[in-house]
Amino acid sequence: MGEAPAFLVDHPENGHSNGVGVKSETNNTEISVDIGDRTFVIGGNHERNTFSIGVRIHDKNSNNWFSPIVLGTGPKPSKGYSASVLKQGRILVIKKGSPCNDSIWFLEVDSPYVRKQKKLLKKEVVAWSKGVRGNAEKPIVISGPSGVGKGTLISMLMKEFPSMFGFSVSHTTRSPRSMERDGVHYHFADKKVMEKDIKDGKFLEFASVHGNLYGTSIESVEVVTDSGKRCILDIDVQGARSVRASSLDAVFIFVCPPSMKELEDRLRARGTETEEQIQKRLRNAEAEIKEGQSSGIFGLMLDNDNLEECYKKLKKLLGLDGVSLVNGVEIEGINLPTEHTVSKMEDQIIVQEIGKETRNKIVLDLSSLNGGAPGRTRGILVDTIKF
Repeated sequence: MGEAPAFLVDHPENGHSNGVGVKSETNNTEISVDIGDRTFVIGGNHERNTFSIGVRIHDKNSNNWFSPIVLGTGPKPSKGYSASVLKQGRILVIKKGSPCNDSIWFLEVDSPYVRKQKKLLKKEVVAWSKGVRGNAEKPIVISGPSGVGKGTLISMLMKEFPSMFGFSVSHTTRSPRSMERDGVHYHFADKKVMEKDIKDGKFLEFASVHGNLYGTSIESVEVVTDSGKRCILDIDVQGARSVRASSLDAVFIFVCPPSMKELEDRLRARGTETEEQIQKRLRNAEAEIKEGQSSGIFGLMLDNDNLEECYKKLKKLLGLDGVSLVNGVEIEGINLPTEHTVSKMEDQIIVQEIGKETRNKIVLDLSSLNGGAPGRTRGILVDTIKF
């Protein structure tokens, strides 16, 4: 507890203290934090083409320095940082002079997600998570075999509640078609870049189709949530399995046909597939239904034997029964003074403005944090005290 000290040190390799701000000879600002027998040095990337701040670790026992694998989408460099050690293996990093929607970040160094990734990768791992005030509704994953009517159900939901729900924009490495726009129809990505992002844990699910990668990034889902809307993911069972295995806390719904005969009739009524394609879809559907019902992926099941009744059940499952209109509210940013000091009192961080006659104290209540890397950390409560 109490205000973290701040000093300037020319050579971080010579030693650190908890909460020490470090500035190198090339004027790249760094901050260092001690946790146990390790010092985490945050910031100070010296590479010109680096788009996020760096992380290094100093092991005091061996006196060795190393760079961990850094997962998640990290913050861009800033003119300075403040840092505080939190519970659950997190370091709060405040960027000085940054926009209100980019000032609060969490570096996870020993969270459950990081421990899991260390075990999988067999290497040292840290992970970034952007801090967001308030809470949000869980994203919705809807799966089901082709022809079951899940697309129609989603369209009905979007039509009745246009400001409440939104779709994430998927990524692909294929070239855009004539009328497709980047960021609207897809995020068109370079294959090497997307492969690296997948390796760095930035994707919820992905698949290779005819030599091209397709996938849903964590950031694309979080952007929808930040806009005040509830993200809907219309993906297959394999994609849902990947999302379930990720850190995303979502609602999983599987839509079943009343029978395989009814599903076949619906597919034939489309008039868009050959006999061979219909038979393939039916074989896939049978496997998907079996997996959807027995895999433990889906917590909610819907039988679409009657579209209107099924839609009513869907609304009830989502807590929309009897609701006529819900407006989404965009997540508000956190305005912090450029020049400030930081102190900590239990689960509260006090950010105090300096250099002005009228000084403000901004209290960040972190007692109800949820989510985390590689997505957003939500639940920050903000209060301003003027004196």
